[in-house]
Amino acid sequence: MSLILPSPYLNPIPDAESTERAIRQVKEMFQNNLSAQLALLRVTAPLVVLRGSGLNDDLNGTERAVSFAVRDRNNEVAEVVHSLAKWKRCKLAELQTAPGRGIYTDMNALRPEEELDNLHSIYVDQWDWEQVIRPEERTIAFLKKTVRRIYESIKVTENKLYIEFPQLQPMLPEEIHFIHAEELLKRYPTLSAKEREHEITRTYRAVFIIGIGAPLSNGEPHDSRAADYDDWSTPNEEGYVGLNGDLLLWDSVLDRSVEISSMGIRVDAAALERQLELRNETRKRTLPFHRTLLEGGLPLTVGGGIGQSRLCMYLLRKAHIGEVQSSIWPEAMIAACRAHGIRLA
Repeated sequence: MSLILPSPYLNPIPDAESTERAIRQVKEMFQNNLSAQLALLRVTAPLVVLRGSGLNDDLNGTERAVSFAVRDRNNEVAEVVHSLAKWKRCKLAELQTAPGRGIYTDMNALRPEEELDNLHSIYVDQWDWEQVIRPEERTIAFLKKTVRRIYESIKVTENKLYIEFPQLQPMLPEEIHFIHAEELLKRYPTLSAKEREHEITRTYRAVFIIGIGAPLSNGEPHDSRAADYDDWSTPNEEGYVGLNGDLLLWDSVLDRSVEISSMGIRVDAAALERQLELRNETRKRTLPFHRTLLEGGLPLTVGGGIGQSRLCMYLLRKAHIGEVQSSIWPEAMIAACRAHGIRLA
């Protein structure tokens, strides 16, 4: 258990009823803003997928999915989703969605092996979104344009929230800062990856780090990424590799950076083949999702997940994710938070 306990904790919305009202407003406003910015249709998404379909995400490659046998499918094993990165591409193919349009959904997941702290819960709620793109849009320039639209959606939500709750002074800068993970390493060569994130976000307040997954010049990736959704290995027009990244905001309550979104241009057939080789996962080529992609049966896309509870936590200036969602917490964490005036749902 890892916990940051700000003292004193100046909760701008201390009563539970007002907090619940503010959470509803954030979620309604942001998803409407995001949908308008990226031309996204809301769709219904699964909570579970069948094991062996290749649809569930491996995240960092070590997490185990919650699973159970489905009686009326001859006890086939189903898994609670980790995220919907691959499912969304199949849905877009089914809908025959045109380039420039896409989908989003409320994604609910369980990650029971998560190390619980201020930002991490075993219950995960995201806006999972995906947009069809053209081959010529598989560039850093297009990625940055998409990130700016998402950031604008966050800023508009923050400004609208301020009208209803004037104690929530807007804090986001006008522009988001872009930096590649290799540039970040060169800037802070003696710091760990997480420390580098904190320092760059402390400086610019809103940052998008490009190139998450491929080894950097020190031989280590900035952070791990699965081989079969984000494209982290394709050389880009800025002289580095990778067409993905993480969106970070500076949290003044916790005095640290907070990852709000992980996203990127998704693998095409060539990038999938290469990344499976790099990760020694070529066995996945025969899974239904991977085989369909390698055979050209899925659209090219950009997409990602945006943490619902994390965005609420940031915009409402809360110190713990348990103040904006209901989950299970260690008794010691509940007691420590209570002693600092932090009520976990």
